Amino acid sequence: NFDGARYRVGPESAGANPGPAAYRNGGPLTITDCNVMLGKLQANEFPAVLGRNANQTLDFKTVKEQFTQLAKSIEKSTGVISSAEEVASGFLQIAVESMANAIKKISVQRGYDVSDYALCSFGGAGGQHACLVADSLGIKTVFLHPYAGVLSAYGMGLADTTATRQQSIEKTLDKNTYGELKLLAKTLQSQAEAELIQQGIDVQECQSVWRLHCRYQGSDTSLATIYSDLDNIKKQFEQAHQQRFGFISEDMPLVVASIEVETISKGECAQNPIQKSVKKGGDGYKEALKQQKPREYPVYMAKKWQNCSFYQRDSLSPNQTIKGPAVVLESTGTNVIESGWQATMKTDGNLILERYQALQQDKAIGTDVDPVMLEIFNNLFMSIAEQMGFVLANTAASVNIKERLDFSCAIFNSAGDLVANAPHMPVHLGSMGESIKVVINSSRALSNGDAVILNAPYNGGTHLPDVTVIKPVFDDQNKNIIFYVASRGHHADIGGKTPGSAPADSTHIDEEGIIIDNLKLVDKGEFQEAAIRKVLADSQWPARNPDMNITDFKAQLAACEKGAQELAKMVSHYSLDVVQAYMSHVQD
Repeated sequence: NFDGARYRVGPESAGANPGPAAYRNGGPLTITDCNVMLGKLQANEFPAVLGRNANQTLDFKTVKEQFTQLAKSIEKSTGVISSAEEVASGFLQIAVESMANAIKKISVQRGYDVSDYALCSFGGAGGQHACLVADSLGIKTVFLHPYAGVLSAYGMGLADTTATRQQSIEKTLDKNTYGELKLLAKTLQSQAEAELIQQGIDVQECQSVWRLHCRYQGSDTSLATIYSDLDNIKKQFEQAHQQRFGFISEDMPLVVASIEVETISKGECAQNPIQKSVKKGGDGYKEALKQQKPREYPVYMAKKWQNCSFYQRDSLSPNQTIKGPAVVLESTGTNVIESGWQATMKTDGNLILERYQALQQDKAIGTDVDPVMLEIFNNLFMSIAEQMGFVLANTAASVNIKERLDFSCAIFNSAGDLVANAPHMPVHLGSMGESIKVVINSSRALSNGDAVILNAPYNGGTHLPDVTVIKPVFDDQNKNIIFYVASRGHHADIGGKTPGSAPADSTHIDEEGIIIDNLKLVDKGEFQEAAIRKVLADSQWPARNPDMNITDFKAQLAACEKGAQELAKMVSHYSLDVVQAYMSHVQD
């Protein structure tokens, strides 16, 4: 819908009944209707199963009328003149960005860069949006299984049968422990095999995987490694820790939290429907498939109407490649091949989509407010703040931050005004901007790679345990600060007369804890651990667990670094002027 200022997509759903407006049951406009309006879903290629008697196909007329009326409402509210297809394309663009942001969230939580991977698309509507979502994520390859439209159900039927046994260890990983682990793993494997035997499975055909769940001593986050020699276990752990948390502690011993043994009986191999059909029909049938010509329909892609070929998937020959714009139809879904993408039918029946032309970055958006881009930027800013929070929670060591999630992350413009904050702890956010303005107004010059820490209640802090880490984001010339990112975390203790830093009988702020006022935490990329430890110790009532404070400070830094990286990507994609303009529009 349109709320008078910007486009809104979801989270409500039309469901199966009444369904999208095109389904002839009086339903509202949905993303499915956007694809109908844009010609990506064609009534002539859709099964006649809709309407009261389940004998009609898509209702394009109703969809176009509703989008035309919506375009008039938008023009009346904003003065922006848009066609029905432009409105539909705008809503689709917002939906695509939302899907991409959701993928970013789950990948960031695990420390992955999605641009290094292929996108596996499945679900009845997955193929309609796969290319656009991949473009948003910087992914250049999409994988479409022959049964992508019903992949969950199909996969369940082919799934492996497994039995798992796990036991807590909680011992330092050394030569003595290593020998004990091997004996224990064999015992657990026997137990897992016994479970499979009870299900009538021949365990001689099974394979077993031994995993050690390890963590740094003093940490409570375990990471899985495959059982091998000691050096390799440590190497696996450090690689996983570096990827997920951004740092390793070489001198910190490893603790084996638990051991896990998984015994696997392989499921059935997937059968390719295309291969089976061709084999069954012989060369004559294969040749008949080649002779089928695609139908042509007008489709709105890349901001213009253009003729588009609609292919039947089972008419494609192995190794045949088709270039977008095109649509590949199959019995369980529709696959849209956007401009700049090509689809290749592999010999195993899988359809591989690849971007063969470099994505043209649209930097001509302009700085004037646009309802579509306003919603997209609002979602992008919010997504960055949320990603910062994921990094902070994953990297921290304290219960307060890691489990209670007593923290907040936010991004600010160059003047220190709040742009977006994730739904963390709202009480933190009202004054965080004041902390940044203190940094801005101080006489200290900041350089690229610097970060500042403070908790002073006189300078935007709340109570002393809430410590804020602030990082300036510089332009690509490293001359001017263009944004600020900040994270505020509640530390269990920051000194003071009593643990928890809130004595009821205090008469002076020093009795409540250590005041940190605009101190450099990082100087040109170098973490100032000695200086921070001195501050935490140099008090009548010093911090009781400075190691925990330091670890959480590093976690807050990692969160800020993530925010800075994502903002830099936005600037690279849209240009600095556009990003700063939409920061202002979002605030308005």
